[in-house]
Amino acid sequence: MTSFDTVTLEVPDPTAAQAFYDAFGLGPYVNVRASDAPTTGFRGFALSLVVSQPGNVDALIGAALDAGATVLKPATKGFWGYGGVVRAPDGTICKIATAKKKDTGPATRHIDQIALLLGVADVKASKRFYVDRGLTVAKSYGGKYVEFDTPSSAVTLALYPRRALAKDTGLPQEGTGSHRIVIGGDAAPFTDPDGFVWEAASA
Repeated sequence: MTSFDTVTLEVPDPTAAQAFYDAFGLGPYVNVRASDAPTTGFRGFALSLVVSQPGNVDALIGAALDAGATVLKPATKGFWGYGGVVRAPDGTICKIATAKKKDTGPATRHIDQIALLLGVADVKASKRFYVDRGLTVAKSYGGKYVEFDTPSSAVTLALYPRRALAKDTGLPQEGTGSHRIVIGGDAAPFTDPDGFVWEAASA
């Protein structure tokens, strides 16, 4: 049985990265550790933050920018709602969005849901890979999106086509080297078909 328990970002400066994620509001959800593993371009993943209203999107993006993030996509209205994309100083991409188009109360930095979106070459093949390792599918939309049931983690694990995820975050899909992320679960270490590394989560 594989569970999804932790997200560890590999960063050049863990102290600075921890300060950023604490200021941004992601401190309780991600771990950081030192790594200088070579990486270029799109790293193949993003953290998706879902909030309840546009004001909260703006509040979180403002907090991220104040802490040193850069904008990849300014917050805008779309047919699906309202959202924007920022890149943390360590290179991690964060998408902040809401399905609502109007505020219903004062803006806060409250995050309703966080998902780790893995950009994969073949969503159906990666889905089979993870199901074979014991993960349970919560939602599945063919080859476009898969979300797993991850009760032991405050973060949801989801699969997205790599090309679509890159476009969604405003980047070319090309990238080489390390993903600079390690996923923690209860199984022996393994690497998935797209090179995402899993290790036993620390107790």
